Amino acid sequence: MPRPVVLEGETVRLEPLGPEHVADLFEAHGQDDEIWLWMQMPTPKSAGDLGEVVEGILADPSITPLAVMLKETGRAVGWTAYMDAPGFDTSVEIGWTWYGRRYWRSAVNTECKLLLLTHAFEKLGFRRVQLKTDVRNERSQAAIRRLGAEYEGTLRRHWPRPDGTFRDSVYFGILDDEWPPIKERLVQRLARG
Repeated sequence: MPRPVVLEGETVRLEPLGPEHVADLFEAHGQDDEIWLWMQMPTPKSAGDLGEVVEGILADPSITPLAVMLKETGRAVGWTAYMDAPGFDTSVEIGWTWYGRRYWRSAVNTECKLLLLTHAFEKLGFRRVQLKTDVRNERSQAAIRRLGAEYEGTLRRHWPRPDGTFRDSVYFGILDDEWPPIKERLVQRLARG
């Protein structure tokens, strides 16, 4: 697993997630039902509830969670993570990502993914980065496709949902030799604003 790291761009700084980020995260829509529907857990009703979620993430050795800090304000507006990709020695997953609604379809996600992918491929030497989402989360699938990731398949009945139904997970991937032109497109997208 990648070690916790600070990654800095023009708009965001990614830093190791900790309890000190909980108040900002709750304020940034950490109680948004739509976000938590896709995170496969009940919506936190208080900053204390969200703090318990953060404690659980921090205790999981298969996740390297990072707070997404908006440089303009110095406040956390979401989180993302590197995650273990079981069965793939030279792969890592980017996931558990959410941002407050105000930052959807903004430079925040583009720059976060640029920072995470650059670090994974160019600093850590991974050969493949995977991303996955719920088959019903069309907004997330569209965002992953906009990155340039390739659809790899759908794992059916992957996880039980809190409502008793099962989630089908849609998998996407980027290979190291696909990374240079994807990186260039992301850089150009950020330059266009």
